[in-house]
Amino acid sequence: MEMLQPCLSVPGRHVTRFLTAIGIALALGWNAAAPADIPADKDGFAAIFDGTSLDGWEGKPEFWSVAEGAIVGQTTPDKPTKGNTFLIWKKANVGDFELKLLYRITGGNSGIQYRSKDLGDFVVGGYQADFEAGPTYSGIVYEERGRGILCNRGERATIASDGKKAPGEPIANTGELQKAIKPGEWNEYNVVARGPRLQHYINGQLMSELVDEQQGKRAAEGVLALQLHAGPPMKVEFKEIRLKKLAAEAAGK
Repeated sequence: MEMLQPCLSVPGRHVTRFLTAIGIALALGWNAAAPADIPADKDGFAAIFDGTSLDGWEGKPEFWSVAEGAIVGQTTPDKPTKGNTFLIWKKANVGDFELKLLYRITGGNSGIQYRSKDLGDFVVGGYQADFEAGPTYSGIVYEERGRGILCNRGERATIASDGKKAPGEPIANTGELQKAIKPGEWNEYNVVARGPRLQHYINGQLMSELVDEQQGKRAAEGVLALQLHAGPPMKVEFKEIRLKKLAAEAAGK
């Protein structure tokens, strides 16, 4: 309490602002690197992209920009990327959380990295909520620079502590799930990570669900990042990126 005493002598409006900032920081529960001035909405989500700049995000500037309220990642014939490159959110790591954003993709493949490792030079490895311009991989759980596809679309699966994957329980036919995705248009991606359970939703439809209990491989915390894939020219856009911290859940439950 003694640390707060000097603030009580300033005008009331400054006290209110100070206490509000502390309340927001505690409510969001991010680590010390988190901004204390991000207001959460009534559902507990905080906007982590301001719609006008890459403040808080870092990536190779030749590939990432902001246009018309969206983060844009783009490669061209004259400006390819030799390997997958990422735009990394630098304000905090994520552990148990829910993420909501809108994406639009023109050609190629992309994804949302979470609980991942920053390997340097804007290369990231770890869990990925995959999506693409094609008809096959959107919604899967993938591990970049790791175990590859962990859970297919339309599947509810468990990876045991020894790394063995139990036969998946079907959620729905993958072709039917693809019909929920609007090619070339804005789609909503929702990622829920609580303990070892990872769930990917697109446009409100559960696409995949994985319980990852593999010792030495699963991740409980790490960076959040957006992917721009190597290969033919492509463009991916992200907007309305919102994040909510969830109460931690014990591993294995």
